[in-house]
Amino acid sequence: MHVVIGSGPIGSSVARLLADRGESVRIVTRSGSGPEHELIERVAADASDARRLTEVAHGAEVLYNCANPKYTEWADKWFPMNNAMIAAAKANDAVYAITGNLYVYGQQPGGRMTESTPLAATGRKGRIRIKMWQDALASGVRTVEARGSDYIGAGAAGVFSAVILPAMNAGRTAWAPADVDLPHTFTYTGDMARALVELARDERAHGQAWHVPSAAPITIRELTERYAAMAGRPAPKIRKLPRFVMRTAGLAIPMARELAEMDYQFYFPFVLDSSLTERTFGLTATDIEVGIRETVADAEAIAARKM
Repeated sequence: MHVVIGSGPIGSSVARLLADRGESVRIVTRSGSGPEHELIERVAADASDARRLTEVAHGAEVLYNCANPKYTEWADKWFPMNNAMIAAAKANDAVYAITGNLYVYGQQPGGRMTESTPLAATGRKGRIRIKMWQDALASGVRTVEARGSDYIGAGAAGVFSAVILPAMNAGRTAWAPADVDLPHTFTYTGDMARALVELARDERAHGQAWHVPSAAPITIRELTERYAAMAGRPAPKIRKLPRFVMRTAGLAIPMARELAEMDYQFYFPFVLDSSLTERTFGLTATDIEVGIRETVADAEAIAARKM
């Protein structure tokens, strides 16, 4: 049996992938939500309650951390949740598989990151992710972290879904908090799910962090043009929002402040190197067209529900 914490795009993808392989899955959220499948049991529980989570995870082979608190809640929520998941994994002798990101590295010269890149983040969110990983390693549980870049695919949230798509829908210019002509790695949600499942079951992966196989870097402008072509719609004009705008807004708006802390990812090249994972485990990246197509279909489905 597998326990998945969180029912967002990654948690739901992990749960479906395992269930489709005939594995029993228990997906845990505060509301008891999650995908419907005869092999998926949905449980309502607080992921920061170590005692409750240990009970829910009874008999688990793997506990997957696919939770994602709001940026403004990271400092308060991540450590209690991480500690509870570690405790539940340890009590049940389960592997602890963490959905990671590239925040731990901070801004890197040239923008390219490998698994050997130093954990040099100076921002608050990067330091939180570093400590979470270090706490998991120090706990004695069998643990692994799969690190991906910004997501693309159904349900993925980011600068594309938050800025580009609304502008396209409204027929207006998109003011992106990014240099939209720089290379940027996007990780397909399905590739993250597959990496988590495969790495968790392979003892060679335990005790290390691995980069999720991801398609070749692409600019936000090119991504927008491909999306528009696939959706059969004109691509919006995109303008670069001056970097100081979000930083100034952050003086009064908490979410803007949190976003501004990570803006180096979009004003400089941001490239994930996943060659080590590919060589070691034989995993490969899905063509980015698949992620774009899913994003288009998801957007159309949401629009249809609003009609």
